[in-house]
Amino acid sequence: MNFKKIWETLKSIVDEYSDDKVPKLAAALSYYTVFSVAPLLVIAIAVAGAIFGADAAQGRIVQELKSLVGYEGAQLIQTAIKKTNQTSGGTIATVISIVTLVIAATAAFIELQDSLNIIWKVKPKPGGAFLKEFLRNRVVSFALVVAMGFLLLVSLLISAGLSALEDYLGSILSIPPVILQVANIIISLGVVYILFAMLFKILPDVQVSWKDVRIGALVTTFLFVAGKYLIGLYLGSGTVGSTYGAAGSLAILLVWVYYSAQILFLGAEFTYVYATRFGSGAKPSAHAIPATTMLQEHAKAG
Repeated sequence: MNFKKIWETLKSIVDEYSDDKVPKLAAALSYYTVFSVAPLLVIAIAVAGAIFGADAAQGRIVQELKSLVGYEGAQLIQTAIKKTNQTSGGTIATVISIVTLVIAATAAFIELQDSLNIIWKVKPKPGGAFLKEFLRNRVVSFALVVAMGFLLLVSLLISAGLSALEDYLGSILSIPPVILQVANIIISLGVVYILFAMLFKILPDVQVSWKDVRIGALVTTFLFVAGKYLIGLYLGSGTVGSTYGAAGSLAILLVWVYYSAQILFLGAEFTYVYATRFGSGAKPSAHAIPATTMLQEHAKAG
């Protein structure tokens, strides 16, 4: 790929980013995520906690959150998780709480799916059965939530294995701890990469090849790592938390989610441009149509 193609590709990504109004999409996703993050993590902790225990799973999540959103933001999420876990009343109240938990946990994924459909220029077919489509989206979203819990479980298993290996090898060999720390970082990046690949492959209503998805997920992972560092510097300055006073923790969480969502969508824009320009292309799934088709139909009807 020569310099001209690289420049044209970057220009296309920026144009798509602007045309799709990504900052607006990120703002909408941030709103849903703030209300979904606690229920989502409760389910993920339940899946991972089945083997390691809820305390270990929650401790790992809080540790990761501190590195992302700082101490105050992590404490806010931890408090929300505890409140969400508190269920009072009889059987009916418990069932209602579980249903509400699932709906809340999947709300962010539904919004993310709509945003990715905008990026991929597709829309659900009009006239479809609303209940069937609603249930399908919820099932897919809930499956992704459970998958996140499974990825957390895998991460915990690997971390525990590396810790045990470090203790064992440390007693018989003089292996620098930094080697195992680097291995842990690589594995964590692998988990993030798999999550992005799942989101790009499963959520949008398009058929796109795994090859294009893998390349897009890899680029998005590097963007996320770089963005995480820059966002951390910004939040670490303390200006966000101090400006909003008592609501500082919530403001920090919102800012982190907002900019992280933009990074995710930027990666999705790259995946779209790469797939359509250099990859296998993409076509709407069986229950979707190109967005341009719907616009043309509305124009004819008008």
